[in-house]
Amino acid sequence: MSSTLRPTTGNADIGRLLDDGIFTTMQKVVVFLAALSIVMDGFDGQLIGFAIPSMIKEWGITRDAFAPAVAAGLIGMGIGSASAGLFADRFGRRTAIIASVLVFGAATCSIGFAPDVLMVAVLRFVAGLGIGGALPSSTTMTAEFTPARRRTMAVTATIVCVPLGGMIAGFYAAEVLPAFGWRGLFFIGGAIAIVLGVVLFVALPESPRYLARHPARWPELGRLLGRMQRPMASDASYTDAVEQAAEKAAEKKGSGVRALFANGLARDTLAVWAAFFMCLTAVYSAFSWLPTMLASEGLSPALAGGGLTAYNLGGVIGALVCALAITCYGSRWPLVICAAGAAISAFAMQRLNVAHDTNLLIFGFGVHGLFVNAVQSTMYAVCAFMYPTRVRATGTASALAFGRLGAIMSAFAGAAVITAGGASAYLSLLGFSMVFSMIALLIVKRHIPSRPAGPPDAPMMAAKGRTA
Repeated sequence: MSSTLRPTTGNADIGRLLDDGIFTTMQKVVVFLAALSIVMDGFDGQLIGFAIPSMIKEWGITRDAFAPAVAAGLIGMGIGSASAGLFADRFGRRTAIIASVLVFGAATCSIGFAPDVLMVAVLRFVAGLGIGGALPSSTTMTAEFTPARRRTMAVTATIVCVPLGGMIAGFYAAEVLPAFGWRGLFFIGGAIAIVLGVVLFVALPESPRYLARHPARWPELGRLLGRMQRPMASDASYTDAVEQAAEKAAEKKGSGVRALFANGLARDTLAVWAAFFMCLTAVYSAFSWLPTMLASEGLSPALAGGGLTAYNLGGVIGALVCALAITCYGSRWPLVICAAGAAISAFAMQRLNVAHDTNLLIFGFGVHGLFVNAVQSTMYAVCAFMYPTRVRATGTASALAFGRLGAIMSAFAGAAVITAGGASAYLSLLGFSMVFSMIALLIVKRHIPSRPAGPPDAPMMAAKGRTA
């Protein structure tokens, strides 16, 4: 232990320092702060779903007339997600996270002043830019502060904070909507995000891997590593051998979207795009329209919001359980089983009477949310395994982009099916979306393999010995 406290001189490999080192309290605090930003992301992102029934009633408009406002937020999220990486690489992960939180906080707060649905659409688009940018920036920060042996679980736990934030939003909406109305819902919710943005500005450091790429900021990096119990000499210089090797390999082998269809990847790329598209269609049909559907069936605003709260609670549990199952059994059958469970639970709820089986229906949405979010949250891990290093980021981003298209489609499809066929048609939308997602996941060949049975793998133990 004493050797870890002796200042390192000369050239230091930042990747080795972080990947093979200890996980200090300071690093855990950073991961916690990044997770808080995702909790707030899920919180503010789902407030619109709880508010739509009250807004439609106040303005005397149809669900179809509100669909463009829902779509505007999702389009903003898509643009925010696509541009977050470029912004974070240019200005830093810390700046990207803080900017994202402040943008969606200010825009959400401003929705409380909106005089009509057009202004809601504009502000939801702006809020979507921040909401979409927060997740990739915060997961990157989490990955770059966490040792390699704990990284997968840390990133998965961060992603799970989206439904956790939505669950908290449900309890919050149940208290605030009756007392302050939908305007108060946005005023207070946005203000909380702004306060978090200020806290992050004070407490959140920059990523050490980002600092290592900018020699002018190496003194700042040295001080940060000292806080992480990795003291460095003031004249130390830094490299990142793994990242530099990956970049050189990418230059030689080529990258970009075309590489996603080379070397036998075409089938898996198309299948995972389809899985993301259909799964996020189901997810955002729930996030945006579930309370509205229940309210249209005569449920009170509190009970209607309770359906989405149960959905998110199930999602937190399902994502964590599925992540553990994948580490033991691989990804194919856990994901296929969860997609099938999501479809079956949606079709089963069609047999319930909304007015008489209310509690059972809300429980059913909790079960449905468990299965759907188990699939949605862990498909990122499949992308990370499926693609080689040189196209991993491109592959994951392209799959998420197709998922965002499904989310945007849900803005119009959700409103249309509720108007046309009520609860039964809405549940069919959820069920068939997950049937098609299940089929796509069955088509994927490069699933994460199961963990070998028996004693630990010798090469793995040898690798651990080398890094100890």
